[in-house]
Amino acid sequence: MRRHLTGWPARLTPHLIFLVPELLMAAGPFVISSIARAGERPRFRMPDFFYGGQALIEGVMMRGRTTVAMSVRPPSGEIRTYSEPLPPAMTRGRWIKVPFVRGAFVLYEALVIGTRMLMRSAAIAAEGEDIQVGKGTMALTMVFSIGFAIALFFVFPLVLSSFAERATTSDLLANLAEGGIRLAVFVAYIVLIGMMAEIRRVFAYHGAEHKAISAHEAQRPLTPDEVDRFSTAHTRCGTTFLLIVVVVSILFFSLIPRTGIPFPILFLSRIALVPVIAAFSYELVRFGASHYGNALVRAIYAPGLWLQALTTRPPDHSMLEVSIASLESCLASDREAPPVPAQARP
Repeated sequence: MRRHLTGWPARLTPHLIFLVPELLMAAGPFVISSIARAGERPRFRMPDFFYGGQALIEGVMMRGRTTVAMSVRPPSGEIRTYSEPLPPAMTRGRWIKVPFVRGAFVLYEALVIGTRMLMRSAAIAAEGEDIQVGKGTMALTMVFSIGFAIALFFVFPLVLSSFAERATTSDLLANLAEGGIRLAVFVAYIVLIGMMAEIRRVFAYHGAEHKAISAHEAQRPLTPDEVDRFSTAHTRCGTTFLLIVVVVSILFFSLIPRTGIPFPILFLSRIALVPVIAAFSYELVRFGASHYGNALVRAIYAPGLWLQALTTRPPDHSMLEVSIASLESCLASDREAPPVPAQARP
């Protein structure tokens, strides 16, 4: 018997997994996917387009060239698929092509779409009814979630690092201690929420999303048996992006002096640099993915794949059916859409 989220678990889960912006990775157009088969060396190929997605509550969202699709399995058991066109700014906007600017822009757009889809899927999983999320509700949800993230990953490590600051006269060491605390908090947070049964189901849908995309990029049939052959890890996972953000933040914040600086100023400096760090990290993800055929690059990015062991779980066939339905919706829309000129692609 399949278990569905209902009541408060379905409402709370979107806030807990808000920090995994999987949809962001769909915007990286120069990505080489790794296709490993038993008994063969890994092969690398450049897909025509780089589909990405995000795990939802009892569902999966996929992002295509022109549309974003969401497939959810409500308590009644059937798969419901919804799709909508992507905002023009995400497909042909001028800012999407500007290095370092595009990272912050795409992240913002991805978070807006991803959060809205999470809330819709939570309602379907809890009550079986789709909802249209108002702008006020969206704004409150994002403020709450972002505020929680800032408090946990920026304020908390900064406060704890004050003990290291008292133990040393080196601003660099104190900042490195803060970065180490932030990395530990990040990993611990993922481990802890992964212990919740509700989150484990979301992480299983995360694995289903990766498997479906990998099967498509390997040009294999999109059937549950065929899709299930692929790994739950993927080179374009948003979990890898978040790990890069944390590591890059250690580098950026280590350059900021602390001695004699009031705590509010230190805190504001962390917040002000977040968009810069996100934009820089996005470019690193693009570079690393486009050079993933290089053994050194694969070694450097390997920790991101290891971390996905915490944010993915092996899905069952019913979850694979949901991820396939979402991806096929995007593929069908893209087949009907006119081709995008090469110079218009980000």
